[in-house]
Amino acid sequence: MIALLILPLLVPFALPALSRRALERLAPAVALWAVAVSAVALASCALAALGAFVLTGLLKLPFFASLGELIRPLHTASDRFVLPLAALSVGGLAVSAWTLVRSALRQTRAFRAARTEAGRGPAAGDLCVVDSPCPDAYALPGRPHRIVVTTGMLRNLDGGEREALFAHERAHNAGGHHYFLAAAEFAAHCHPALRRVRDVIRLAVERVADEAAARAVGDRRLTARAIARAALAGQGDGGVARPAFVPGVASGPVPRRVHALLAAPRRERRAGAWIALLLAGSAGLSCGASVTGMVDFHHRVEVAQGEAEK
Repeated sequence: MIALLILPLLVPFALPALSRRALERLAPAVALWAVAVSAVALASCALAALGAFVLTGLLKLPFFASLGELIRPLHTASDRFVLPLAALSVGGLAVSAWTLVRSALRQTRAFRAARTEAGRGPAAGDLCVVDSPCPDAYALPGRPHRIVVTTGMLRNLDGGEREALFAHERAHNAGGHHYFLAAAEFAAHCHPALRRVRDVIRLAVERVADEAAARAVGDRRLTARAIARAALAGQGDGGVARPAFVPGVASGPVPRRVHALLAAPRRERRAGAWIALLLAGSAGLSCGASVTGMVDFHHRVEVAQGEAEK
């Protein structure tokens, strides 16, 4: 049981390299879904494994064993490792919970501030213009979705570049990209190895929106120029702080995004299929190990309770 529950804690270390490969080999939308689903699955399995270690450690103590109607503390094959692992698991869960709650509160405040700022400017459909010299543009989810752009950003772009920028931000809202970014934040707080995957998901989100904007305006070079000029204009600090799940115009490594737009659209190859299978396999392996470990744990508890009834 111990070995099975350790596996979900080790598998996430392979995901950063796999996720980068997926974004290189797969279409951006496919890579986004594959990496995000794998990250959430691995994060959930890691939390389940930590929880199982905590429960196992508690049931080895006479007081908690009696509460669980066990005649004696729970017996496992690796008794000497259970209590140290349980103590470490308590610490890991506490740190994850604390950082996740703190991040959620901070981002909720930032989201409310961004919605308030957007509500002060004139709106034309889903487009909201904020009077600010700081060049900025972002897709703001909510009811209704908003495309927020500052007057400083509009002054830095010509007509065609503005249309490409608006199409880019509309693609974020249409694709529900804030859900992917929120999932990336959740995974990053559940396992340290998944923090690097968060950056890959952010880049994938921007790549998907870049491709959608290029299709909408029908000009990949124009879209690349708009993204580059908007990112250069928005390098300075200022404006309203945005939560991590709100995609901004300068998110991700802009040179890579521009290079991808100027290159021909990549077709998926056989190597990409293998990367997708490896992502699915890593998630399946972690989930299978977690479920098997939990089933074994449940079986041991039932056996101990059965001994108490005899």
